[in-house]
Amino acid sequence: MMKGIITLILLCHAATAVKYFLELDDLLWSGSPNVPEYAVTGTVEGVLVFYIDIMDKTAKVTHDWIRELIKEHTEQWEALQEECLDYRHVLKHDTDSFNQDSGQTEGAPVIQKIHGCEWDNETNEVNGYVRYGNNGEDFILFDLDTTTWITLDAQAVAIKKEWDADEARNVDWKHYLTTECVMWLKIFLTYGKSYLTRKDLPSVSLLQRTPSSPVTCHATGFYPESAMIFWRRDGEEIHEGVDLGNILPNHDGSFQMSVDLEVPSISPEDWRRYDCVFQLSGVQNDIVTELKKEAIKTNFRKKDTLSVVSIAVIATMAVVIVIIAAALGSIAIKKKNDRDILERSSTPPSDTISL
Repeated sequence: MMKGIITLILLCHAATAVKYFLELDDLLWSGSPNVPEYAVTGTVEGVLVFYIDIMDKTAKVTHDWIRELIKEHTEQWEALQEECLDYRHVLKHDTDSFNQDSGQTEGAPVIQKIHGCEWDNETNEVNGYVRYGNNGEDFILFDLDTTTWITLDAQAVAIKKEWDADEARNVDWKHYLTTECVMWLKIFLTYGKSYLTRKDLPSVSLLQRTPSSPVTCHATGFYPESAMIFWRRDGEEIHEGVDLGNILPNHDGSFQMSVDLEVPSISPEDWRRYDCVFQLSGVQNDIVTELKKEAIKTNFRKKDTLSVVSIAVIATMAVVIVIIAAALGSIAIKKKNDRDILERSSTPPSDTISL
């Protein structure tokens, strides 16, 4: 059963480039006829690597190094696809348990399971996890050390008792996470090493919506995910008036992130004291961008100037139209006296995902 849970996702986490992750994310949902009931996604460093659902039944891959792996491990890959699809039966069983024990009686639940293993290629240390979610909320987590389950939701207590009692299943989970999962992780590292260890520097820009808005230091196109971005004043990192955003994936497998600086309180002569710093793990030189008005990209000036002119013109025209209409109306009334040419008409006017 555990073989059916493999989805190949590598995440080179963190400042320690010797730790690698393989992770699976599969989803079960029967709430819409236009969405596959069951799907599995695989990512590498946050990049979509393959996707498979119950309708197509054939994994779609996005990188040449995955295709090379498939050529040399065709039988294993085909077996993997079948096992991934077959696992939906286990998730359906879990769905029944979740419904029964969590008290949910209406609507189609969304069941998500994420599992993964970690391997340190220097210490050979192995770790792993299994986490279930119910309707977007963390529900229950497998503890590899004790081979028992930890409740993440009060409604998961009954399920914990049931799953803790299934010792054979828990032993299977531990074996999979520490043996089979790590085996696949090492295979993927072999084929994807050049991709996973590359260092791509980003383009960094200063952005601002309006003169009173924060200045955003935006870095995009960097790889891997382990990076930092921050504002400095006189060479020292600052936190006051700074808002750091999350690291987000780009469609091409790279990443982006940004950090805002509140500038209205900064005097113009002090702008030269500030700069934005981007640091990428494994790269010695930082990317430093000075805070300069001429370096800021914005469409405010052009857009707002046009807007102000337009508003002024429209306002002037409106006043003129009102005056003309009033004058014409007065003349018409005087000329036509009490005729019904000013009667009101009663006829009304006619009348763009993911995995």
